[in-house]
Amino acid sequence: MVTKAQILNATKYTGGIVLTAGIMMFMFGFFASGPSILTPIGIGTVMGAVFIFLMGVFFVATEETLEKIAHHKQIVPTMQKK
Repeated sequence: MVTKAQILNATKYTGGIVLTAGIMMFMFGFFASGPSILTPIGIGTVMGAVFIFLMGVFFVATEETLEKIAHHKQIVPTMQKK
């Protein structure tokens, strides 16, 4: 349970920092300096931040599902032929 929280916190903070940087780059490139190379870089950075966060959530959900499957295999005995 602790590792799940650590993964979620890491992806939350990493995604938040990258998202903030991407928004700042996009705003500066779009509004401050006119047509600039920073605008598409900012858009890509925002998309990357969303991807990082979704992958972290996916890893936690996969880990939880695998733990439930392993737990059910231990509880439910298999039928053995005599």
